[in-house]
Amino acid sequence: MPRKTYTEQFKRDAVVLYESTPGATVNAIASDLGINRNSLRTWLDAFGTGTKTNANGEKVASPIAAANSAHTPAEGLSDTERIRVLERENAKLREEREILRKAAKYFAEGDELVNRFRFVDDHRDFYEVKRLCEVLKINRSSYYAWKSAADARRRRLVADAVLGARIKTVFTKENGCYGAKRVTAVINSNPANDPVNDDRLNHKRTARLMRQMGLFGYTKRRRVKTTVAAKRAPRFPDLLRRRFTAEKPNTVYVGDITYLPIADGSNMYLATVIDCYSRQLTGFAIADHMRTELVEEALTMVRKVRGDLNGAIFHSDHGSVYTSEQYRRLCEQFGVAQSMGAIGTSADNSLAESFNASLKREVLQDESVFPSQLVCRRDVFRWCTRYNTKRLHSWCGYRSPNAFEAAGLATLTIAS
Repeated sequence: MPRKTYTEQFKRDAVVLYESTPGATVNAIASDLGINRNSLRTWLDAFGTGTKTNANGEKVASPIAAANSAHTPAEGLSDTERIRVLERENAKLREEREILRKAAKYFAEGDELVNRFRFVDDHRDFYEVKRLCEVLKINRSSYYAWKSAADARRRRLVADAVLGARIKTVFTKENGCYGAKRVTAVINSNPANDPVNDDRLNHKRTARLMRQMGLFGYTKRRRVKTTVAAKRAPRFPDLLRRRFTAEKPNTVYVGDITYLPIADGSNMYLATVIDCYSRQLTGFAIADHMRTELVEEALTMVRKVRGDLNGAIFHSDHGSVYTSEQYRRLCEQFGVAQSMGAIGTSADNSLAESFNASLKREVLQDESVFPSQLVCRRDVFRWCTRYNTKRLHSWCGYRSPNAFEAAGLATLTIAS
């Protein structure tokens, strides 16, 4: 719809009509002319004389001019009328100053707009709502909308309090390791206990409530170099090329060794073998050395779990234990094809690197070392076992690797 335009003569005629009609109001004249009242006010500022005819036919100061002008009253008024206009302006200024003084303490903290609405609601019995909104520069319609939603806000606060208690329970149970998405997945997995009318919870709401309660999952990362390449090591092709996926279990594995610092200055080491299909930690070994026997033990565990590894791929870095003749013979015995990324490029084995980071972040948390080798072995063993059975994984749709693999195997069985 094209915007209406008016000639200057039309605007001047509208102003004259308002000023010369006894007792006329801006709303009435604007309605008669079919124009916006704000447009008429603008024209009065531009072309008006500052006077109008009252209901008795007398010339008086225009209330529009008095409200919008901080200058001397329009010329042509008597001294009595000028004094009356100045007194009205002075009274309005005193009232505005009083309102702002009372409102100052409402703006100390929190949402400024909400604080303005609260001030209006608290003082609506002492001042007109229209005047309060005018001084605080808010729309009356916005205030009334806020006020009408008060019951809904109270219900939301109660629901947030109930949900917050459940979030804190899950967060504490997981030892502070779960972020918003995993906490959400746990709550959604048991909808009977969901405080929001059994609707699925959105992780953004969980994140908001966790921020309000000061709950944050651990995000610290520790970089450690454990890859020591042999000078004359055989080269294996990169069979994955950073595609850490598989169509079914027991076909593609990745592995690595990570360093576990002990308070007495000694070290423990963890060797892992992870299935790319389900992210299941199929094999692992913990020891106080980094000899080839460590990675052999991890791969042997995979063989015992799966029963057969013939045709599977195992991808690692160029660590000397993985390129050793002893380990190569074991892979050949199990029918495993070795794969390695480029030397010095951690991204070529990022899945294993990510697993190591998660383990240290969630087991060590705020500590930099394990108190003893015994505690290290115990805590790492517990986490690795729970990783497969309980820990929710984003790759698995926030299910445990074992649950994901079980569901996938059921699907494969039905399809076949």
